[in-house]
Amino acid sequence: MSTKEEVIKLIKDLPENVTLEDIIKELYVRKKIEKGIQELNNGKVVSHNEVKEKLGKWLN
Repeated sequence: MSTKEEVIKLIKDLPENVTLEDIIKELYVRKKIEKGIQELNNGKVVSHNEVKEKLGKWLN
């Protein structure tokens, strides 16, 4: 399915009273999810312990 077809389907699946802002939010969330999946598939992951360590440094 092409990007255009995916966007059309996404919009068709939304309620009739959807706003332009709602559509933009849906597209943004979809883009971020796809980017995350792509990074995961490329091995760009951070372990749970690494996250805890980084957050610990930021929060102290």
